[in-house]
Amino acid sequence: MKLKLAVPLVFILFVSLFFLIDPAPAEITENSGRNYFISGTVRDSHQEPVREARLRVLVNGVPHKIISGSEEANLIETSSHGGYQIEFQLPPETAETALIRIEVTKSSYRPANLEFGKNDFAPKDQNYFAIGNVELSRSLGPAFYIAAAIFLLTYLLISFDVLHRTVAAMLGAATMLIATYTLGTLNPDYRIISFARAVGSVDMNVIFLLLGMMVIVGVLKHTGVFQWCAYMSFRISRGRLFILSLISMIFVAVTSAFLDNVTTMLLYTPVTIEIALAMKISPLVLLIPEVMASNIGGAATLIGDPPNIMIGSYTGLTFLQFIRNLAPVCVACLAALVFYDRVFHRRQQAERREGHAAEYIGSLKSSHRIKDPVLLGFGLAVLGVVIALFASHGFWKMEVSIPALFGAGALFAYGVLARKVEVFELIEKDIEWSTLLFFIFLFIVVGAVEETGLLSLIADYVLKLSSGNLTVAICLILWVSAIMSAFVDNIPFTATMLPIAAYLTRVIPGAETGVLWWALALGACLGGNGTLIGASANVVTMGIAESAGHPIHFRDFMKYGLLYMLISVAICNLWLLI
Repeated sequence: MKLKLAVPLVFILFVSLFFLIDPAPAEITENSGRNYFISGTVRDSHQEPVREARLRVLVNGVPHKIISGSEEANLIETSSHGGYQIEFQLPPETAETALIRIEVTKSSYRPANLEFGKNDFAPKDQNYFAIGNVELSRSLGPAFYIAAAIFLLTYLLISFDVLHRTVAAMLGAATMLIATYTLGTLNPDYRIISFARAVGSVDMNVIFLLLGMMVIVGVLKHTGVFQWCAYMSFRISRGRLFILSLISMIFVAVTSAFLDNVTTMLLYTPVTIEIALAMKISPLVLLIPEVMASNIGGAATLIGDPPNIMIGSYTGLTFLQFIRNLAPVCVACLAALVFYDRVFHRRQQAERREGHAAEYIGSLKSSHRIKDPVLLGFGLAVLGVVIALFASHGFWKMEVSIPALFGAGALFAYGVLARKVEVFELIEKDIEWSTLLFFIFLFIVVGAVEETGLLSLIADYVLKLSSGNLTVAICLILWVSAIMSAFVDNIPFTATMLPIAAYLTRVIPGAETGVLWWALALGACLGGNGTLIGASANVVTMGIAESAGHPIHFRDFMKYGLLYMLISVAICNLWLLI
C-alpha cells in the first residue's frame, strides 16, 4: 500500500522540480548581444488604430528574427488598440553600423517603413529603446472590392426581402470570412477580416440589451396588461374614432419609448384589429398612425428603437442625454402626427360609432382583463428598477445591457419559481432569436467593410461635400439617413453610419456636442415612417395584419407615411439647427 502511494508522490515531485527549473531557450536568454526594443502605434489617416497590421524587422535589408514571448518569430501583429512592441538582439559588431527597417503591411493599406540608425535609440545598460509611430494610408485593393460587393449584395437581399434578413446577414458574414481564409491565405491582399476581428466587431451590449428586454416583455405578456390597456383605451373613447386614435397613438408612443417599438406593435396590433372590426372600419385607419407613433416614441429614448440602442452603445451616450436631446422634438412630431391624422382621416373620424360601444365594452372587459395581478405587480416593480438604472447608468458607469439582464433574470426567476411562466415556452416563443442572430451577423458584415476602408471612403466624401460646415453636415446626415431609412432597413444603415458619424464628430468644429449623433438617430428612426419596409416595426405590423386577412399594401402605407415623414424630419431639422 505504501509503495502504491509513493509512486504518485515521486511523480508529482519530479514534475514540480521540472517546472521549477524551467530552462529558457539558450538563443534568447543568453546575453550574446544588445537587446533592442521598438514600440509605437499604427493608425490610419483618420487616426483610428489599425488592428492586426503585420510588422517585420530587416537589418541591413535582411529579415531578422523577433523575440515573441519565449520564442522567435518572423513577424508580429498590432493589438486591438493598434499598439506594438518589437524586441530583437544584435551582435555588438553589427549594431554599430546596422540600418534597421520595420516593414508595416496590411491588406487594403499601402505598406509603410520605419528606419532606425544607431543614434535613434536611447541606451540603458545593454538595452536600446526607440519609438516609432506609423500612419497607414488606404489602398483600394482586391479585399476592398470583394467586401464592398458582398456588402452591397447583402444589403439588397435584406432591403428587397429576397431572403429573410437573418439568412442574408449570415450569408454575407460567412462569405466575408471564407474569402479571408481561402483567397487571403493564398494572397494577403485578399484578407478581409479575421475571425478574431469578426467576433470583436459584435457589440454584445446591444445583443444583451435586446435579449433582456425580450424576456421582460415576454413575462409581462402573460399578465394580459397590454390587452387591458387596449380595453381601457376603447372604454375612455366610448367608440369615438378620433379619441380612440389619439389615445392609441399616445399609448403606443410612450410604451415604445421604454419597451421598444417592435415589441409594442407585436403585442398591440392584434388588439387594434379586433377593435377596428368591432367599429366596422378598416384596421389600417388605426394601425398606420399607431406604427408611425411607435417609431416616434422609439426615437425618444436610448432603448426605444434599435438604431438608438446601437448609437448609445457605440458612443457611450447616456439614457438621460437621449431623453434631453430627443424627447422634446419627438413630442412635437407626435403632436404633428395627431393633427396630420385628423386631416387625413377626417371623414372616418367625423362619424360617431357609439351604437354598439356599450355592448362591445362589456365583451372587452371580460376578455381583455389582467390575468395575474401578482405577477404584474412584481413585473412593474422590476421594470421600474430597470428604468431607474437606465436613467442613472451614466453615474454608475454601467452599460445599459446590465440592468436589462438583471431585470430579465429577476422576473424570469420569479415567474419560474411561482410556476407562472414555462421556461422553454418563453425561451422558444418570446425571445426573438432570429433578430439577435441578425444583429450578430450584421455587425460582422459592417466590421468587414470598415476593415477594408469602404466606410472611411464614404466619411471622407461626406466631409468633402459639407466642406467642414456643421450646419451642412447636420442637414446631410439627417436627410440622407431619413431618405435611406425609408427604402432600406434602418438597422444596417445605422450600423454603416456609426464610424462615419464618429469621424465627422471629431473633425468638424462644433460637432463635439454630439449633434450629429442626434441627427443620425432622428433620421434613421423617423425616416422609417416613409415606407412599409423602412422600419422593423412596420414589417412586424404588416405581417400580423396580413395574417389576420387585412394586408397593408406598399402604396397605401406610402400615401400616408411619406408626406408625414417629410414633415417630421423638417421639424427635426429646425430643432437640430436651433
